[in-house]
Amino acid sequence: MNRNKTMEIGAAYVRVSTNDQTELSPDAQLREIKKAAKADGILIPEEFIFIEEKGVSGRRADNRKQFQKMISIAKSQPSPFQYLYLWKFSRFARNQEESMFYKGVLRKKCGVTIKSVSEPIMEGMFGRLIESIIEWFDEYYSINLSGEVTRGMTEKALKEGYQASPCLGYRAVGEGKPFLIDENEYKIVEYIHQSYHNGMDLSAIARNANLQGFLTKRGNRFDRRAVERILKNRFYDGMVIWKDISFHGQHETRQTVTSVFKDNQNRLQREYRPRNRREVSNCRHWASGLLKCGYCGASLVFNKAPDTGRHPSCFQCWRYAKGLHEESCSITARKTEDLIMESLRNALSMEEITYGYVPKPVILTMGEEEHIQAALSRISRKKQRIKEAYENGIDTLEEYHAGKTRLEKEQEELRNRLMDLNRCPARDKTADKLLLADRIRNVCDILSDPEVSYEMKGNALRSVVKKIVYDKQEGTMKFFYYISR
Repeated sequence: MNRNKTMEIGAAYVRVSTNDQTELSPDAQLREIKKAAKADGILIPEEFIFIEEKGVSGRRADNRKQFQKMISIAKSQPSPFQYLYLWKFSRFARNQEESMFYKGVLRKKCGVTIKSVSEPIMEGMFGRLIESIIEWFDEYYSINLSGEVTRGMTEKALKEGYQASPCLGYRAVGEGKPFLIDENEYKIVEYIHQSYHNGMDLSAIARNANLQGFLTKRGNRFDRRAVERILKNRFYDGMVIWKDISFHGQHETRQTVTSVFKDNQNRLQREYRPRNRREVSNCRHWASGLLKCGYCGASLVFNKAPDTGRHPSCFQCWRYAKGLHEESCSITARKTEDLIMESLRNALSMEEITYGYVPKPVILTMGEEEHIQAALSRISRKKQRIKEAYENGIDTLEEYHAGKTRLEKEQEELRNRLMDLNRCPARDKTADKLLLADRIRNVCDILSDPEVSYEMKGNALRSVVKKIVYDKQEGTMKFFYYISR
């Protein structure tokens, strides 16, 4: 575009916090900004107009895409615009720490002058003081408003009102009234809970749900984590939870879910699943994923025999199959099954069973872990900002070191608190052994039943065995039993 070369170039940044906010709309803000810029003899091209989506908060800069884009363009050398126009200083940021940092970047590094249309202030140190006072007031207003909203929501929760977004299977009716069941969605919830109770694993449930055309509350396809969240959601068992407040809700629940909910929670806590292990439904044999090579420790993969019957189905180390070591570690599937059954029966006849303990995920005080994690994230962002402030010449080396030391101390205190929350209680070994023996007995019954599916057999075996190491030379298997409560 052709620009008037006698006019300096400016930019406009526009933000409206919420849809119902009683301030000027984005169009009205932009209109007033252009009017003020024209009066100052400043041209604002279309490519330098940055308008955030409605509802974006000014408390955090990293959530504002247009703000980050504006800062990035301003950092070009030389900066393509010399002025930044705002309707109010609060549109720039409602966090004084971030406001000071980014204004310092724009003014000192980029040579950009920042102007508020509705809050004109004089140049110089006195003007900066007035600007800081305005920023302090804006941040106080934002924090106070947030506190008022939280207090209102807390009061509503204490009065057993419904305020969160409804989960899959329910719809809101408003005014804090109990949610109602959505029949079309609730059948998905029933399918997930009943399928898991019948022995299917999370991945298999997700695949089958997708095959049937089921979708999550947000209209997405299911994955194992979406299935797990539904299984763990206590709302389906009648509980309403908001932060650290919980109560028995008045919303409708159904026996098809509540009758299996507790059993499903026990199974979720009981079953051990290492990070990289596939679930049974993704395997070709119920022992796949548990068997390890005695030479290198790699997994033994299942090779199904062809229908000719000339060669039996077997397991073989995948590293040997790819030529990565010389020693074969193959074993037939039939022999594997026999050795597994033999080990389980021997374990039941032994007075002492060697086993490991796998702690279940700790159920922390409602919301406490989230608060600590959020605080740690804020500290990480602050550390990055003070580093950038030092690199950009805004802070001195002494100021940078002081700020870094203070933040690292806060970080260490929060991490120690998180460790305290996750610390496990003392174990009752006698009770553990009795429980493990009972579970092994149940696994024996399941593996011996020809009518039980391979998926249920695999899940049962995984509930007591962490891994099985096959020693080809000795012809033996070493079983690593575990318990989780």
